[in-house]
Amino acid sequence: MARDVRFSPPSEAIAATTLANGIRVLTERISHVRTVAIGIWVGTGSRNEPPEQHGISHFLEHLFFKGTATRSALEIAQAVDDIGGQMNAFTDREQTVFYVKVLATHLDRALEIYADMLLNSTLADEFIDRERQVIAEEIKSYEDSPDELVQDLFAQTVWNGHPLGRPVIGTLATVTKLTRDDFRTYIQRHYRPDNVVIAAAGDLQHDQVCALITRYFGAWAGRGSPVHQAAPHSQADVATRLKETEQVHLCLGTQGLAYADERRYTLSVLDHLLGGGMSSRLFQEIREKRGLVYSIASYAVAYRDGGLFVIYAGMSPQAGAEVIRLTLAEAEKMKLYPVDETELRRAKESLKGGLMLGLESTGSRMSMLARSQIYHGRQVTLDELIAKVDAVTATDVQEMAADLFAPGRLSMAAIGPFRTDGQLTTAMREAFERVEAKA
Repeated sequence: MARDVRFSPPSEAIAATTLANGIRVLTERISHVRTVAIGIWVGTGSRNEPPEQHGISHFLEHLFFKGTATRSALEIAQAVDDIGGQMNAFTDREQTVFYVKVLATHLDRALEIYADMLLNSTLADEFIDRERQVIAEEIKSYEDSPDELVQDLFAQTVWNGHPLGRPVIGTLATVTKLTRDDFRTYIQRHYRPDNVVIAAAGDLQHDQVCALITRYFGAWAGRGSPVHQAAPHSQADVATRLKETEQVHLCLGTQGLAYADERRYTLSVLDHLLGGGMSSRLFQEIREKRGLVYSIASYAVAYRDGGLFVIYAGMSPQAGAEVIRLTLAEAEKMKLYPVDETELRRAKESLKGGLMLGLESTGSRMSMLARSQIYHGRQVTLDELIAKVDAVTATDVQEMAADLFAPGRLSMAAIGPFRTDGQLTTAMREAFERVEAKA
């Protein structure tokens, strides 16, 4: 019923098997805990959607919790509560993930519940119509969160026209048109065992987990239909959107790195130096020394064939132009001057500490198992991560900065109460373009 996958586990605690129907099973035994975190990773997200069905991945994730042939939505929730489980799901641009954390003794029941949800969902019209209203309210509430909305505006600006640039949640225009047949067709195309990774970490035995998954998911058949897309290419642009908020919410940045790019370790160190915490350059220069912002930070996001590097800040409208100028000046310093060894060492130690602390829970270990397999085709160990971070040099960071912040690469997106005369918007654009032209 099962066959071994074509890579060797990096340690005795980690095991990997591909079941006969194509499901890839990854486990890590953590003997000192009494719980298990398990995630069902389906290889589809918002980038896989037809434009006219934008938001279907996220909508479908909701529907799987709304009832099966034998359980109502309430009975699903009660079944999870009966075993003290913590169950949820999320959709991103490339994955839809269903996960649960339970006592190890309840792993059997948790898998049975999820198998029922994913394989026997009724997708009843009444549930679809009701959930459509819920998602419409979710989209409206998202409009009330400009600090999140600006992130999507930035992605759309950099990746204009590419599916990765679309917001995961969809739009009112597309969500209101989705039908039961649309959901069934999407399931038939993407929810297939060869497009699924099931990862588990905690108090478990690999063979037992494989046996349970075979029992509940073994009859799942069919093959997925992959969506072939060109890699995203960035464009430098400026986008602003009028919204009556108290602050201007701003994103500056450019295209980053794909998930498997070996330079990602250097990017992580640069990110930490520039805007990764309270000791970062942006935080110290713009918040602590000048008091111009409450929030300012940088971050990198990565996908299969592309990524973004983003600096976010929220400030009063009058401070917008100055914050842009100072932010781009700090980016320019990363290009011009090598970071000193003391600052570099501090950033690397902080980054390594965050990595290790972040992997202390069974849920985070489960996620690392799945993402390593999906994006690298092998297990990337914590020891490897630490060694790669340690190997980053000041020259590496400076070269990465020169690449990221090269002339003509940066984009800007901003949401805020821009005056109708356009002076504020113009001032921000000019501040951006003036510094960018000198980059």
